[in-house]
Amino acid sequence: MTQRRIALISGASRGIGAATARTMFEAGWTVSLGMRDPDLPDWARAAPERVHLFAYDAVEVESPQRWAGAVMDRFGRIDAVIANAGISIPKTVVEISDDEMALLLEVNVQAPRRLAAACWDGLAVAGRGRVIILGSLSGKRVKSARSGAYAISKFAAVGLAHALRHAGFDMGIRATAVCPGFVATDMAMGLTDRVGEQMTQPKDLARVIAMLIDLPNEASVAEFCVNCQLEESF
Repeated sequence: MTQRRIALISGASRGIGAATARTMFEAGWTVSLGMRDPDLPDWARAAPERVHLFAYDAVEVESPQRWAGAVMDRFGRIDAVIANAGISIPKTVVEISDDEMALLLEVNVQAPRRLAAACWDGLAVAGRGRVIILGSLSGKRVKSARSGAYAISKFAAVGLAHALRHAGFDMGIRATAVCPGFVATDMAMGLTDRVGEQMTQPKDLARVIAMLIDLPNEASVAEFCVNCQLEESF
């Protein structure tokens, strides 16, 4: 078993996932990157032995089990899971189709639940396992009609983080819902007129995630909201 801590990060090819992977790597972690099309990032080439690539598909039911198994076979441990992969379908709850709603729930809720469950035994052995669920401020309030269907999935994702927190607390597993507003990613750019400089930067959200993971069991955080603009209180 390696002595270096291991983090699995889904949706690691770009945006928040890529920034988080780099931040964790630079902090000394070994990172396992879940990507639909695995490719070694440029920043990892100095120490490729600390980067594990896995072809992860959030809608493939068996993918989390295979990923967790591959990590355990190679490294013998799992210390953190960062469930970042997600999608947005900007439609009202009236106009969205059943298939589209099912896809939102599959990717934004079921996939992170399966990933956490697949890694659960490894997280428990660590004694201070960490699960980060990328929620959203849309999981705290419905901001507009066209964000309504997405908000439903993110409300469920925030609930998932709380449920995992209860399920694992006595084993030293701590789960946190990280709830950002607009982050300068491809997804967010298509939903607002704000320019990237006016949004939370992925690297700054990555710093938040790394901090939450590094906190001791006795300083556990259930939810962490981040925003680039003045927002109503929750």
